[in-house]
Amino acid sequence: MPLMPLTDTAIRQAKPADKPKRLADSGGLYLEVSPAGGKLWRLKYRMDGKEKRLAIGAYPAVTLKDARDRRDDAKRQLAAGIDPGAAKQAQKATRAEAAANSLEAIAREWFAKREGEWVPSYSVKVKAWLEGDIYPWIGARPIKDVTAPMVLDCLRRVEERGAVESAHRIQQQLGQVFRYAIATGRAENNPVPNLRGALTRPKEKNLAAITDPKQVGALLRAIEDYRGSFTVRCALRLAPLVFVRPGELRQAEWAEIDLDAAEWNIPAAKMKMREPHLVPLSSQALAVLRDLQPLTGSGRYLFPSPRSPKRPMSNNAILSALRRMGFAKEEMSGHGFRAMARTILDEELGVRPDFIEHQLAHAVRDANGRAYNRTSHLVERRKMMQQWANYLDMIKVGGNIMPMRRTG
Repeated sequence: MPLMPLTDTAIRQAKPADKPKRLADSGGLYLEVSPAGGKLWRLKYRMDGKEKRLAIGAYPAVTLKDARDRRDDAKRQLAAGIDPGAAKQAQKATRAEAAANSLEAIAREWFAKREGEWVPSYSVKVKAWLEGDIYPWIGARPIKDVTAPMVLDCLRRVEERGAVESAHRIQQQLGQVFRYAIATGRAENNPVPNLRGALTRPKEKNLAAITDPKQVGALLRAIEDYRGSFTVRCALRLAPLVFVRPGELRQAEWAEIDLDAAEWNIPAAKMKMREPHLVPLSSQALAVLRDLQPLTGSGRYLFPSPRSPKRPMSNNAILSALRRMGFAKEEMSGHGFRAMARTILDEELGVRPDFIEHQLAHAVRDANGRAYNRTSHLVERRKMMQQWANYLDMIKVGGNIMPMRRTG
């Protein structure tokens, strides 16, 4: 008596036993019921005289009809001389390779290698850009198949929500991801350069800065009269004397300061350009640090958070102090001390621009196109920093000095 094909009712009512049991359907298809109650479709077939089995899927995710359709597909492969089990393994390997070479997989690999080169806040931004604006749309695609229009669609979504500058930053990061993929043999082309000019240009933002010497004098007098936190007051007094970036100032550590050598050595990990930076300290800067040392010198940070000495003061500490002193956000910012120094040193005091740019930790190259090392022009920069501090003292009391002669 021939076996009757399975029915949905029979499958649902099938109970597990102490050992796996098989419920036959037709054409070699059967349902295997495990002692734990799991139900798996399998196909028994022969290839080159050998009996083989193909796993088709689990019930009820794979219905009876689905299982029969897949059985018929396997039979067609057999008729064409193809081993359905081997074909399934090949497809699985292809999918695994595609997943390993997807844009997301390679971008995550690239990010893991680059993350340590960035300040933590920037790492968080890059990760958020990729996860929020790229992966959902084209992350699953093999990177070799990603085209310039696909990338542009993602960037346009960012642009359309008003984040024009972020769109340009994401474009730059994606260009690096593709270059990494090419270098590691998983892509042949970088579509990102083809997008040049396709995005709206971001508006230039000039950070608020006071650059008129008379107004700078008024700012310095206001800092001297500041009646807030002593730590914040010291940060305000030091900011115009060293003109580092706000993040570099607030994260300054006592271990980086050499009072005897009159130097502040900022490690590469804290610098935007990922190069160590040496700040010569004027006598005025040393005086500020010696005033501060009894209060915070036993801890890690020059300017610790009032909530925890294990953290530096917040991004907003200096900005809030400037607002309390009456300087509007359109008038002065924490970054403005850098613009102040750059403008006045060049326009009023006649200092060589490369000395200024080097002290601002901008990329400065010699006549052969090589980046200057961290001690380049150190003697001249020491003189510049001391003369700058002396100049600030003069304008603070309402005086002025003769411009320095441009050298070199």
